[in-house]
Amino acid sequence: MSDDLVIDSAERVKSGADWDFDQLRAAYEKVESVAIGELGLEVYPNQVEVITSEQMLDAYSSIGMPLMYRHWSFGKRFARDEALYRHGLRSLAYEIVINSNPCISYIMEENSMAMQTLVMAHAAFGHNHFFKNNHLFLQWTDAGGILDYMEFAKSYIARCEDMYGEAAVERVLDAAHALMNQGVSRYPRKKTLSLQDEEKRAAERREEEQRTYNDLWRTLPGKPSGGGRLTNVAERHRLLGLPEENILYFLEKKAPLLKPWQREILRIVRHVAQYF
Repeated sequence: MSDDLVIDSAERVKSGADWDFDQLRAAYEKVESVAIGELGLEVYPNQVEVITSEQMLDAYSSIGMPLMYRHWSFGKRFARDEALYRHGLRSLAYEIVINSNPCISYIMEENSMAMQTLVMAHAAFGHNHFFKNNHLFLQWTDAGGILDYMEFAKSYIARCEDMYGEAAVERVLDAAHALMNQGVSRYPRKKTLSLQDEEKRAAERREEEQRTYNDLWRTLPGKPSGGGRLTNVAERHRLLGLPEENILYFLEKKAPLLKPWQREILRIVRHVAQYF
């Protein structure tokens, strides 16, 4: 079998472990010409980062984001993944790609040139095209704003630690992280009506009741005992927005004792859970 990986009849990419950034750039440009010129993929601008195994482990712990707030669980995840990797019990990914604009692709420096070409095609263009065009990603994620949002989240939580103490912030983060898997929305939430729309709908309901009113109805037997209680339960459910699949969203909006900064931290963790 040839030592070279054929790109087309005119150009070849070396499959050995030795490569340089000029070769990497040439391979990227060739992959780009095929992905965009021939396949017509629509992608975000690419940002390809070559990283070490240590940096890949660090990316694992922070879900690949270049910015992340502080929490002990990230260090715990790093220590676990590093121990497994050092003892040969787990290999590392060839790449990690982030749904952002620009789309960030981390590729391992240990990869061969053939593997670098493959992962750039797979991540920088395959995943990238999917991120930009899949309707679920468009509905639930914001590639153009996620990096700025994570910068805000990091600085906001740091300010909260200065103002309210690290222990108080850690308690909120611990609780929020424990519920991260229940902090993901899978169905579009109904749009909340504005006060003006609510008043308009109430007026229309009153007009309909007046239009269809019949005085004979007051002679009908009363409702069975307990009907009022059922109505009260239904009304409480309506006011609380139940049923609600996203527990973090429910607590953020409805928990009566949370302070504004605690609600914002729940919101940050919820956004991270939803994004990843």
